[in-house]
Amino acid sequence: MSLPELKHKALRLLARREYSRVELGARLVRDEGQPDEVDAVLSELEAEGWLSDSRYVEQILNARLGRYGREHVLHELRSKGIGEDLVRSAMPRIMDAQIDALKSIWQRKFGKMPENRKELAQQVRFLQGRGFSLDEILGVIGHTED
Repeated sequence: MSLPELKHKALRLLARREYSRVELGARLVRDEGQPDEVDAVLSELEAEGWLSDSRYVEQILNARLGRYGREHVLHELRSKGIGEDLVRSAMPRIMDAQIDALKSIWQRKFGKMPENRKELAQQVRFLQGRGFSLDEILGVIGHTED
C-alpha cells in the first residue's frame, strides 16, 4: 500500500474516534502496511495535529471517569500504549473523580446498605471489578472489617 493510501486509511479511522499512536500503528500494520511506512505516516499525522496521545487521554478520561475507578482507567491507558508521563499528568484528575464516581456507581447499582455478608461481598466484587480499591469501597459503603 502506498503512503497516501495508508494515510487515507489512517484518517478514515481517526474520523470515527481518537486512537493512541501505538493503537493506530498496530491497527495499520496488521491491516495494511510495513512498520517503517506506518511509522512515517503516524509521524506525519502527529505533526499535522490529526493524531495526539494527549487528546486520546482526554477522551478516555471524559468517557471513563464517571463509570470506572482509577485502576481500570490506568490499565486502559497503559494497555493502549500511553506513556508514563501522560499517565502521571492525568493522575490528579483521576484522583479527584475517584470517590465521587464510586459513590455515584454504588448509588445507581445498589442504593442501599448491604443487609448481610453475602450482599456486602456482592457489592464489593462489583465495585472492585470497576477498578476501585477495597479500602475506598468499604469507606463508601460504611463497613469496616470485623
